[in-house]
Amino acid sequence: MKQILFSLTDAELQKFITDLGEPKFRAAQIRDWLLRGAPDFMSMKNIPLALREKLEAVAQTLPVKIVKKLVSADGETTKFLLELNDSEQIECVLMRTTYGNSVCVSSQAGCAMGCKFCASTLLGLKRNLTTDEIFSEILVAQWELRNTTDDKQIKPNGDPNNNDVSHIVVMGTGEPLQNTENVIGFLERANHDLNISWRRITVSTCGIVPGIYDLIKWGRPINLAISLHAPDDNLRSTVMPINNKYKIADVLKAADDFTNLHNRQLMIEYILLGKKDENGETILYNCTPEYAEDLSKLLHGKNCMVNLIPWNTVDERDFASPSGNAVHRFQDILIKNGIHCRIRRERGTDIGSACGQLRLNNKKD
Repeated sequence: MKQILFSLTDAELQKFITDLGEPKFRAAQIRDWLLRGAPDFMSMKNIPLALREKLEAVAQTLPVKIVKKLVSADGETTKFLLELNDSEQIECVLMRTTYGNSVCVSSQAGCAMGCKFCASTLLGLKRNLTTDEIFSEILVAQWELRNTTDDKQIKPNGDPNNNDVSHIVVMGTGEPLQNTENVIGFLERANHDLNISWRRITVSTCGIVPGIYDLIKWGRPINLAISLHAPDDNLRSTVMPINNKYKIADVLKAADDFTNLHNRQLMIEYILLGKKDENGETILYNCTPEYAEDLSKLLHGKNCMVNLIPWNTVDERDFASPSGNAVHRFQDILIKNGIHCRIRRERGTDIGSACGQLRLNNKKD
């Protein structure tokens, strides 16, 4: 197995290089390339070709390798399928927006949560990602930003030179708060090494209550998102098995404690689901007007914003996407009741940007 240079300390990297018969200053040059996200040694242009060839034979740069890269037709979204050193695969998504470059990272290979609408959990949980592996997802995206020149791609705030990751969302494959220690380690490094503000970082959880209190103890003013997807325990338990362990009231109490500590607005994620009836017609599942009223009562008075997400089709799941009229009717009821909400703009639907889709499809291939 090849040595992963990114995972070596500076002292270890220097020894590795000098053991190859090279001067130790080469280690600092290589470290600089590693922190830029160089995918291979041939990219390291100030390193002699002979050394690059020697390194290609015995080492690799990052603990992840790009297996597949898909770019949306509008150039705004790039999805990466990455392979880890043990051949497990993960996904990350780069989204170019007018407010910055956002990367959605995975925290686990697979997922154990069993949510009935999601592709991520279909292959089960394989393992937690290390801090280095999660951080490497950001470096892959950073390299893409700095080495891609496509006129269609959005430049944040109109700045053609803004080619850095500015926002992080831990909302990809896996449940972050089942891997809290490594996620926190990753976020500390992203803040310190990449200068990404705590207020531009969001961690999304399906409601692991002890994990939320771990974030409270950690004390950083990041944003918290709760994947709710139902206004009552009975409905939520049908689509999210974790609700059998952590009820909505307990999840929202923990979330309130977190947001009150940092005076941050809580994000509520709500996937809008339909079902097919016996005639093949789509009927509403969790997004009827009645459920909109119930959700309004549940969230009344809370400092929150509801992110409404029309379901992204997963062939293996027994759901359907509700009509645009149903989605807007649900939103209108929330707004009428004083709930701040928005419909998430769909990005990368032409490249299967929903969590777990690319990984699942690649396994099937």
